[in-house]
Amino acid sequence: MAGKVAVMTPGRTRIATIVMRSSIVCLGSAIVFFQSMSPTVFAFGTYNTAGQRAEHERITRMALACDGDTLPGDFGCFEARSLEQLAGADGTLGAVGSPDGDSIFEPAAHCDNADYFNDPSYPQTRHAASLALIECVEKLKGNFNDGIASSSGLIRSGTIDASQVDLRANCTFVGGVSGRSKCEAIEGFGRALHGTQDFYSHSNWADSSDEAKWPSVENPPGLEKEGLSTLFDLTADRKVAESQIPPDLTTGCFYVAGDCEGRITHDVLNKDEGNIGSSYGEFDGPATPRGRIARNFWKAANAAYLDTQLQWRDFRKMLKVKYGDKEGGRMACVITRDNPVRDCG
Repeated sequence: MAGKVAVMTPGRTRIATIVMRSSIVCLGSAIVFFQSMSPTVFAFGTYNTAGQRAEHERITRMALACDGDTLPGDFGCFEARSLEQLAGADGTLGAVGSPDGDSIFEPAAHCDNADYFNDPSYPQTRHAASLALIECVEKLKGNFNDGIASSSGLIRSGTIDASQVDLRANCTFVGGVSGRSKCEAIEGFGRALHGTQDFYSHSNWADSSDEAKWPSVENPPGLEKEGLSTLFDLTADRKVAESQIPPDLTTGCFYVAGDCEGRITHDVLNKDEGNIGSSYGEFDGPATPRGRIARNFWKAANAAYLDTQLQWRDFRKMLKVKYGDKEGGRMACVITRDNPVRDCG
């Protein structure tokens, strides 16, 4: 990326649900509809229009793009065309943006509605908030595992299946449309990334509250965590236990219509606007109220970046666990390389 660009968008507004899976024609119409909506609709943005600047794409590219001509032997980065399918580009959602195309109203896809404030009168209990967060983790784990399972079609009887790894045509990631094995593997991983990236913007995991104001639903406490959340270990067999969730952890309430009265909302808590530069650590210019407090925007963007790299390491690891070191390594090569038949044989 060259120069600095605005990152993230204000909290999503409450809008009416539309049906998106009836046909490809309806799907296309739905995407046009989403692209035309107010910039307050999405969190880490997906579209490069209406005030959004493809924030999920930019974070993913910064974290996983190959830099220079020397590629790492462990396939820790994506070549240009393969990265375009994962991160998106002008005119395409990319796998990481796909939940904003067909799951915008599904809270678990974005780790929304796990809100809690330590007051007996708060409308949602700690138990209910924890269950909502666990539902998010389980959904992302399912996406992650779908990507691992879909990788089985990349190599048949020891030979890379050229028909399943061809990227001359873009992958289709929204609307439940089945595709080539490489597309399906990238989709599962990308959908998982969407939710883990959103978690850091939508929650108080790493941020701080405004010390000049009393704690309230308008100024929830920040946990000020320095490291990444271990709740999002998508390789774990067991569900997250409620006891693992910090008592004051909260995300924001977002519903299509109503039901957030008296609760910590997405608009209050998100850290969705600022600048992302071309080099690691260039996260500045926060533009949301919560993002402007202390270094909240920097912490959210930085955590999303680092977690993206961690999830790709875990994905490569699980390919080897499921398919063996040799074939798992070849599958990682196939997913990341633009000419895998030539490069991953």
